[in-house]
Amino acid sequence: MAGYIDTENLDLKTDEWLNEIARVNRHVMVLNSAASALLVVDMQRYFLDESCAGFTAGGPAIVPNIARLVAAFRASDRPVIFTRHVHNPDESDLGIMAWWWRGRCVEGTPESEIIGELAPLEGENVIPKHRYSAFYNTDLDIVLGGGKIEDLVITGVMTNLCCESTARDAYFRDYRVFFPADATGSVGENMHRASLLNLAFGFTFVTKTERIISELVGPHPEVEF
Repeated sequence: MAGYIDTENLDLKTDEWLNEIARVNRHVMVLNSAASALLVVDMQRYFLDESCAGFTAGGPAIVPNIARLVAAFRASDRPVIFTRHVHNPDESDLGIMAWWWRGRCVEGTPESEIIGELAPLEGENVIPKHRYSAFYNTDLDIVLGGGKIEDLVITGVMTNLCCESTARDAYFRDYRVFFPADATGSVGENMHRASLLNLAFGFTFVTKTERIISELVGPHPEVEF
């Protein structure tokens, strides 16, 4: 299944998306690196393997940028937090999702694991979740509060479901949210673009991987999209 982005056109497409939302992407922020954390949402085989029901076409192309962000946050001694969307084999935690979705990402299966390119290190937080938002019935807020986190960079899949839901919940909890358009992906470009517009309008600063990495070291005064 062909994606709407690949590693060759991702940068060009990202500039296109950012230009489209520039009129509402007005809350430009500079990352406070000393109070920042990176959240990697659901980069599991279930969403990145074409043979799986949850395959997300925009996922494979963003893996290199997420890997760059992971490396940069680790090098800066800043927290990298992962989520895994999983369900119990007995489906007792599915709720309405049992009716909404045909596929299941079942805990304990190879498909439920984070891909090798982004494998968490020993000691890094890996938070299981059963709903779109990484804050819903999880320890994420406790982990962030314990680390005195103020700025949260959200990456992963899907832009319009788990990433957007998490970004909204983070905003409700008074975190400043940075949302790299080139490190999030969905099943189609229309959904990705719609989420970027909505998030920029009311919840996040939509930006690029390169800008976030540069601000881990120091301020980046120029506003470029």
